[in-house]
Amino acid sequence: MTQSQAAADAELRRTLGVGDAVVVGLGSMVGAGIFAALGPAARAAGSGLLPGLALAALVAYCNAMSSARLAARYPASGGTYVYGRERLGAFWGYLAGWSFVVGKTASCAAMALTVGAYLWPQQAHAVAVGAVVALTAVNYGGVQKSAWLTRVIVAVVLAVLACVVVVCLGSGAADAGRLDVGASGGAGGVLQAAGLLFFAFAGYARIATLGEEVRDPARTIPRAIPLALGIALGVYACVAVAVLAVLGAGGLGAADAPLADAVRAAGVPGLVPVVRAGAAVAALGSLLALILGVSRTTLAMARDGHLPRALAAVHPRFRVPHRAELAVGAVVAVLAATVDVRGAIGFSSFGVLAYYGVANASAWTLSPAWHTRVVPAVGLAGCAALAFALPGLSVAIGAGVLAVGAAAYAVRRWGRRT
Repeated sequence: MTQSQAAADAELRRTLGVGDAVVVGLGSMVGAGIFAALGPAARAAGSGLLPGLALAALVAYCNAMSSARLAARYPASGGTYVYGRERLGAFWGYLAGWSFVVGKTASCAAMALTVGAYLWPQQAHAVAVGAVVALTAVNYGGVQKSAWLTRVIVAVVLAVLACVVVVCLGSGAADAGRLDVGASGGAGGVLQAAGLLFFAFAGYARIATLGEEVRDPARTIPRAIPLALGIALGVYACVAVAVLAVLGAGGLGAADAPLADAVRAAGVPGLVPVVRAGAAVAALGSLLALILGVSRTTLAMARDGHLPRALAAVHPRFRVPHRAELAVGAVVAVLAATVDVRGAIGFSSFGVLAYYGVANASAWTLSPAWHTRVVPAVGLAGCAALAFALPGLSVAIGAGVLAVGAAAYAVRRWGRRT
């Protein structure tokens, strides 16, 4: 086998077009977060929920533009891990990859348990493990199969959310006076709400992490990322307005299942089971996209020796990182079977913001022209502000996770020198 043939065999297959890439991004963003994130955000910001959503969208837009520019320049699996390595140095790329893999692995387990909690609460762990095994098998069969299933999931979730919006805004319980955008939670509350809501927007990174499987990435990725983000923002804004109009900021903040409570308050309790089923399907979509993203970042880090090099293998038939996918699936299945991490992944938001901070810093170096640096500068400042506006425990755990990763990197470098 020639060297060029060996290199080709180690690469993934480019099969995703713009539509497929947009669907993958939507599958991550229009996921379980919209069914659960509005309540905590309303508790933090009160009537400032909508400004918080707008701020989260602004930061997400800057991050998306930075990621799109970088993905067009470096169309390889790994996303910001690759960008940080190429633009800022090996350590910063590693730190981004570390925060993504560790944080998103916990998020995978949380999404799996969310599926179990909605479908069969008494056997949530067993259902969660089954969901992980099934979706890992889908991903193993090739990224096109994953994109097809994601398309079905996105269609179902969007249909459920459209029903919620129509029912709420069309009911007599809706009151436009509840949409007062005055920030009763103060500036700090708006910032914290934006940090919580930002997590729901973060799925567009999945498009970048699949850069090695996208056709004509220099054109496809810069188109797909803002398109997916724009659609998600429109959906979130419609849902937030509809639910706020029915429940108000106080009622929304007190709700454990905001969308279900909203349709019940709108006088259509029969829609509650449909909303619960939609939440379960949305969680499946998030889990599918998360496993895709974590496995591709794992592949990139394994290629560079930061993770076992055996995980860099690409399946000769399906052209997927099959060992990385199986390893991620196994770890997530064990977590989902043994612990309840749904309430312990606040650090994931901190890690995601750190990840995008590295992306913005990397994009800053692409050109010395000041007008090309405005977006990454705003994105970097926004990531830092939202990260440290998160609850103190989330900041402490997130910083601890980054410190452990940095220490592991230092030990590995020291070991190579001795």
